[in-house]
Amino acid sequence: MKTLLLTAALLSVSASAMAEKIAVVGGKVFTGTAQGTLESATVLIDNHKVVSVANGTTVPAGYTVIDATGKYVTPGLVGAYTQLGLVEVGMSAGTVDSAVTALPVSSTGAAYDVSYAVNPDSTLMAISRVEGITSAATTISKTDYLFHGQGAVITLDGDAQPVLKPRAFVAVNVGNAGVDDVGGSRAALWVMLENAIVEAQEAPKTLSATTEWHGINSRLDVKALKPVLNGDAPLLIHADRAADIRQVIAFKQRHPTIHVVLVKGMEGWRVADELAAAKIPVIIDPEFNLPGGFDQMGATLANAARLHKAGVTVAIGMETHNIRLATQHAGNAVAHGLPHDAALAALTVNPAKILGMSETIGSLSKGARADLVIWSGDPLEVTEAAETVLINGEVVEHTSRQIKLQQRYQEFADSPKASQYIR
Repeated sequence: MKTLLLTAALLSVSASAMAEKIAVVGGKVFTGTAQGTLESATVLIDNHKVVSVANGTTVPAGYTVIDATGKYVTPGLVGAYTQLGLVEVGMSAGTVDSAVTALPVSSTGAAYDVSYAVNPDSTLMAISRVEGITSAATTISKTDYLFHGQGAVITLDGDAQPVLKPRAFVAVNVGNAGVDDVGGSRAALWVMLENAIVEAQEAPKTLSATTEWHGINSRLDVKALKPVLNGDAPLLIHADRAADIRQVIAFKQRHPTIHVVLVKGMEGWRVADELAAAKIPVIIDPEFNLPGGFDQMGATLANAARLHKAGVTVAIGMETHNIRLATQHAGNAVAHGLPHDAALAALTVNPAKILGMSETIGSLSKGARADLVIWSGDPLEVTEAAETVLINGEVVEHTSRQIKLQQRYQEFADSPKASQYIR
């Protein structure tokens, strides 16, 4: 594959050297900051952090130089809403940590914590990483409870401790799928959601095991919801149809301290002005132009562009097995009216801001974690690829299970031996 050939020289640099001082020189750099996009710039990295980003190619002594002349450089991409590390094969007969079935306890599900379940050895990590995804929000996708628990922000560097931010947000689905799991009617779900929020607001600051409690939330649910009520952790609300989104906006008006984020929002463009006025950002998959259900009848490829034009903060990247296609999705959004830099922001700095991680990931700013991608060309063009990926200031191995399988079976095609003699 071309990505392997293009990075072969770079990978010869020792990992220890690459982890110390690196200068990425001469590339067209999208910073994700007020600096905007610099046509020919140098990114300096020291001790796993970004030191500076500036025009020109001057490099101080002691830096290992990576030549990015004629290439694009971006922050590492942030998967805005995934189940990475929680699921390998969703339909397998084994355990799937991205789904929670009913337990014999009284709970709304807010307390469930995916940081206990993230598997850094999932094959999806490397498959996503070689396409420029360096971090992601991950959470439960299906549950028999009201809330989908507490999601986490993770790194995809293969570290044994991948969680960058545990309990980073709480998620809930108020669309068709969520309604089916909670009473089968929006008339039931919204009453339960409102009750759960108000109950958590009115609960004592601490609920010990000996405190008498008879709420619909468990004691642990109340504890999990407190940061949401204070605005310290966002509440990600999954909804598609315009009527549901209007209910989300009304919820935000009732609870102004809650940092509400709309997820998916296929008909978000129909209420774009209201979302902007309420300062509700949207995490979308811009690929949908055909309805997958009766709550998605207004799906359009222009959704991202229309939301952005109205002033809504847009993040792109809600997939798991195919989060690697996020740049293609963003490119298609550009083809339907989303400005190019806005699309790059939707893959990087915007999801980082939504997750409260903008000082750490999603941008090439001084002091940020050195997650960076060098692309062969415009990353939003389907013919271009991530050539070199740095996570936490180190060049990561540019391979995956898919790449290894391709190499193995290419050997079969090229070898005169029968396949059973090739390992």
